Amino acid sequence: MMPVSEGSAFGPTPSFQDIAAVSQRAEQAGLDALWFADHMIMQTPPKEGDVRGVWEVFPLFGAVAAVTSTINIGTMVACLGWRNPGIVAKMVEMIDDISNGRFVFGVGAGWHEPEYEMFHFPWDHRVQRFEDAINIISPMLREGKADYRGEFWQATDAVNAPRGPRAGEGGAPILFGTNGPRMLGLMARFGDAWNTGWHATVTESEEQRQAVDRIMEENGRDPATLVKTIGCNIALANATNRRPNPITGSATEIAERIQTFRDAGFRHMVVGLDPSTEAGIDLLAEVVALVDGHNGE
Repeated sequence: MMPVSEGSAFGPTPSFQDIAAVSQRAEQAGLDALWFADHMIMQTPPKEGDVRGVWEVFPLFGAVAAVTSTINIGTMVACLGWRNPGIVAKMVEMIDDISNGRFVFGVGAGWHEPEYEMFHFPWDHRVQRFEDAINIISPMLREGKADYRGEFWQATDAVNAPRGPRAGEGGAPILFGTNGPRMLGLMARFGDAWNTGWHATVTESEEQRQAVDRIMEENGRDPATLVKTIGCNIALANATNRRPNPITGSATEIAERIQTFRDAGFRHMVVGLDPSTEAGIDLLAEVVALVDGHNGE
């Protein structure tokens, strides 16, 4: 998870130069992906804590894609209730082209009420708004066009052109960050990957994993066709203690814990790294080397 806000595990507020430096260090370290939250503000606890500003994520994607070359870039996750879905699909296509096919489009229905109130985004019917949006975004990415009449979002013979490098394979993959039953049903129809978080032990995710497999089967889809990912906070030396419920310990102990998630069928771990700095990336790379060595990679 990349630092994109005030009060993050980066320490001071990260500038774009800071974000670029951390991104490039992660790429040099051989990590698989950079994940970015999509928020307007954060307030913890909601409506009571201090308001922390967050950089707008979509222009940030394009900039990070331009200063990296191999590492994947993704949203964890984009709120589909805030932006016209046709414009979102166009932005995703552009970012995928800038990155030369390295973009993963993570989506969700939103959950942080203070930012809805601050910017007058509609808080009601969030799942229905999401369903309308994904019914436009998915065909625009998969097929290059959409025609859909929803209650909240519509598209009339909308065209997504020009197309990026993955047009022939259905565009950027779509990841769902959700655990709600209705959202999981939509994921079974539209999703390439699923994320659950934030968990410190694999047993915390068992109920969600079983629910995902069941809903996939109920929708006539093999659960093995879905890439399962998990979010875990990891606190290393010189941690800021700004990420809750982290995995801690020596590099070997953390690597052993990560292995339990892999054994459970998760194919990617989204790390809420503390500290989320270049030095923290170097420490995380030591842990990753141990995990890879355990699997002969």
